[in-house]
Amino acid sequence: MKHRWARLLAVLPVVTLAVGLTTPPAAAHTSPLPPRKPFDLPRLPPPTTPLLHEPLGAPLLRPSTERARPPWAATNRGWNDFSCAPSSAHPRPVVLVHGTFANRVNNWLGLAPYLVRRGYCVFSLTYGELPVLPFVGGLGPIDASARQLAAYVHRVLAATGARKVDIVGHSQGGMMPRVYLKYYGGRHKVHTLVGIAPDNRGTDLHGLTKLLEAAPAVTRTLHGLTPGLVDQGAGSPLLRHLNAGGDTLPGIHYTVIASRYDEVITPHWSQFLHGRHVHNIEVQDLCPLDFSLHAPVGLFDPVAWHETANALDPAHAIPTTCASALR
Repeated sequence: MKHRWARLLAVLPVVTLAVGLTTPPAAAHTSPLPPRKPFDLPRLPPPTTPLLHEPLGAPLLRPSTERARPPWAATNRGWNDFSCAPSSAHPRPVVLVHGTFANRVNNWLGLAPYLVRRGYCVFSLTYGELPVLPFVGGLGPIDASARQLAAYVHRVLAATGARKVDIVGHSQGGMMPRVYLKYYGGRHKVHTLVGIAPDNRGTDLHGLTKLLEAAPAVTRTLHGLTPGLVDQGAGSPLLRHLNAGGDTLPGIHYTVIASRYDEVITPHWSQFLHGRHVHNIEVQDLCPLDFSLHAPVGLFDPVAWHETANALDPAHAIPTTCASALR
């Protein structure tokens, strides 16, 4: 028993700080915590189907709405320019959706300028912030984050005059937009969704999250403090409802870009989607020398960037190799 607890304490910092993904205990289905309150966001049309039939619990820290950004958050690299007019070559703005623990700037210091140079109007938001961790996103409940994304897409469309946007997301940012598409009207406002290392079915973190079942009090505390992390555990109520009835929606084009060396979203093939208009890509199939882990595949990987550009403009796609990705 002591050995088991020592093992749990050894991996707990990795689970909570690096990813923080846990699976709700079985007792949560029979004795759920009180329903949590959503973000204080602009009123949106109610979903046609309830997102969650099982309450996920009330956060002990009330999530924050968008707030004033620090000076370093303003970018001069050409994105988040609401005066940008989409061109005839790229008529749809691109909305970038960051991953857990990231924000609208630091997740996109590479990919955003890459797309701007190719003539796109590029925008990014920070979602899921908590009051005690300003400028750190992806920690609030995912259904509330999807509502934030819905409001932001509405703002981008109003500013640019475009009919639809394309969305590119990393990690949680590749999965959370599917909640927006399915439940909050996004299917009529989005043409293409590109997920880079998305946790479409959550993660088991190589099975380590199961160790937390031995400490239900710790799980409940994490569940209340950082609901967005718990939502990403394999088998969470949110993911079960999201994936029920199929992975895709009609009219949306999906691309998933994954690395077989992903150490966070495991198993890595759980990132892939199944359905019509789906293109699943493993970067090592295109460049065997690509050894990207979870964060680098979204932050620094030119193969992933090149395939993102191909997904956004398939009519002018260029085959990706180790060499072509560096252009």
